[in-house]
Amino acid sequence: MAKTITTRYDVAEHLRSPEEMAAYLEACFEEAHGDATFIAKALGDIARAKGMSQVARDAGLSRESLYKALSGERSPAFETILKVMGALGLKLHAEAVHVNRSAAQQDAPPDRYSAGAP
Repeated sequence: MAKTITTRYDVAEHLRSPEEMAAYLEACFEEAHGDATFIAKALGDIARAKGMSQVARDAGLSRESLYKALSGERSPAFETILKVMGALGLKLHAEAVHVNRSAAQQDAPPDRYSAGAP
């Protein structure tokens, strides 16, 4: 029986255009479920595809600090995320999300100004 040879998949090798990079990041936002380190790792994948040294220069960061920030092992500062997004030629956008009010109210702290508050 012949042995199957496998290689490690690297998404950075498949992110060739700004549109592919944006689509990948958008998919990661949907899958992250609030995990900032997951998003940092996705930005690291895109930065590697674009060239880590160039992204570091454009973001005004050292290459080493960029690798650390986007390793997926830590949650980088939001300022760093914004610098990297700008260096990658990507932007964040906001979208209104309609949530079930009863579920949102269960997670929200009590409103001291609502009716019935002491």
